[in-house]
Amino acid sequence: MRAIDYTRADSLEAAVEAFAAVGLDARYIAGGTTLYDLMKLGVERPAHLIDVTGIMGLDTIDTDGDVLRFGALALMSDVAYTPAVQEGYPILSESLLKAASQQLRNMATVGGNLLQRTRCPYFRNGAGSLSTVGVYPCNKRVPGSGCAAIGGLDRGHAILGVSDACIAVSPGDWPVALTAMGASVEIHGPAGTRTVPISDFYRLPGDTPHLEFNIAPAELITAITVPKAPSRSSTYHKIRDRESFAFAVASAAVVVEMEGANVRTARIALGGVATIPWRAQSAEETLRGKQLTPEFALEAGRAAFKDARPGQHNAFKSDLGARVVADALMIAAERSA
Repeated sequence: MRAIDYTRADSLEAAVEAFAAVGLDARYIAGGTTLYDLMKLGVERPAHLIDVTGIMGLDTIDTDGDVLRFGALALMSDVAYTPAVQEGYPILSESLLKAASQQLRNMATVGGNLLQRTRCPYFRNGAGSLSTVGVYPCNKRVPGSGCAAIGGLDRGHAILGVSDACIAVSPGDWPVALTAMGASVEIHGPAGTRTVPISDFYRLPGDTPHLEFNIAPAELITAITVPKAPSRSSTYHKIRDRESFAFAVASAAVVVEMEGANVRTARIALGGVATIPWRAQSAEETLRGKQLTPEFALEAGRAAFKDARPGQHNAFKSDLGARVVADALMIAAERSA
């Protein structure tokens, strides 16, 4: 058994100071649904946990201002069931309600959800025992050790944004919806507060797949802001292996602005198929100014996957993903009527 120190911070400044005093062996903790899981697998081995749940004001949900603002400690279930979110921004509510079980949504925070790590079995080993950590090489877990997923069982792995060092899929649903909505992430750290567009928050694996997020060790997420553009004509559409709850095999977050039967603008993001929440700009450009028919929606879906690099067992994701995009476009367009 390993001893772990614990600090409960009552302010952002106290949290950052506590982290800086410990160094890289510290971890912030709130809902803990990801961190405790990774600790049990031996992937994370912090020496010091800094509990940030006592910091006042980080759980606020504000839908009255110029933007939607969700404090990082707001629970997934609370945001999903906020009436203004459900009514005006179904894409956000659906992405949270289709993620995890109700028990997890009642515990997990919307800030922590952005920092989920991959479900790649080679990263997590799948054994659940500290004694077996390291059985499989994984560049994301041990930089430079190799990638067992490449050439291995890759049915659940990414076909977009992959590199020769990593093909692990980004697991989140909420970040995909936020990407389609052009959200931003507020971050606090030793140098103060900064805001990062969510499109810049996630890093492609390249040759450094262990660096997944653009956030420094002592920094923590304080809030998520979402532009308050009309978004009723939107949806988060997710295909998974079982209906109760599961990570996405393929998903699409879509926001469309219609002009009659034609698409004025479209914003599309993909989940379950890429190494980061994936903005499908090629599909968006295909749609602009065109009449949206089921056939043309599928053509746009196929455009979203034109740069796919499938492996041995996951080539089906290109066709499945294209159909998910097409279905999501038609659902969103129907809501604009």
